[in-house]
Amino acid sequence: MTWTTPIATTGPPSPVRTATITLGEAPADVEITVEEQDRTRSFLLLHGGGGQGTMTGFAGLLAERTRSRVLTPTHPGFAGTPRPDALATTRDLAAAYVALLERLGLADVTVVGNSFGGWIAAEIALLASPRVSGAVIVDGIGIEVAGHPVADLRGLSPDGIHKLSFHDPGKAPAVAPQGAPSAGPRPEMQALVGYTGPAMSDPSLLGRLASVNLPVHVVWGDSDGIVDAEYGKAFAAAIPGARFTLLPHSGHLPQIETPEALLGAILTM
Repeated sequence: MTWTTPIATTGPPSPVRTATITLGEAPADVEITVEEQDRTRSFLLLHGGGGQGTMTGFAGLLAERTRSRVLTPTHPGFAGTPRPDALATTRDLAAAYVALLERLGLADVTVVGNSFGGWIAAEIALLASPRVSGAVIVDGIGIEVAGHPVADLRGLSPDGIHKLSFHDPGKAPAVAPQGAPSAGPRPEMQALVGYTGPAMSDPSLLGRLASVNLPVHVVWGDSDGIVDAEYGKAFAAAIPGARFTLLPHSGHLPQIETPEALLGAILTM
């Protein structure tokens, strides 16, 4: 494993380093590309279907404000990275991230996941790794809640997707990162469906969450049109002792739309 500093970086004064780490244990021969801002406390930020870029700006904010060590990996299969057969499901990916924390020798890690990343964070919590001290699920997907399905974005225009994803669609990037299912054959969406299946959910997840035994904070944008607030409340209610926070004026990607509010919620862990 060799860390390198990009020629050009943005964000806090400390350099952002990147590395591709090979995990030689189960799941075998998995490569994960990670960006790191190396400070003191540790956070693992897990992106949704829009890719690692949906977390980059927030990673810089988190590192700068908290003097923390912040890792923002790219899920294998996203951004043209290889995805081995060993990573067949979201649970496999969660196990790979636990192995990554072991490989790096990290402890007291807070896992923060948005959308699909929130599902991975929930699966990591279920693995009960001693390396992980807490999880923050931000507008996560993965569970099934009667009467509150994940929005079907197939056939929607970009503007239509923006309206569901953002409280203020004017805050959407020029090419909006999507943290949930999307219309179109984008490679990121193909990678996402490869992990989640077409339903973007696991019927067993809601019941399994009763076994989580670490602090969990479920944070939701009150204007999320992808997975509504009642879905988020069901996510929190399924986890013993979990807190639920609703962020005003925010949609499916609070780390982009209301980063200061999300930062405040995370720091209450």
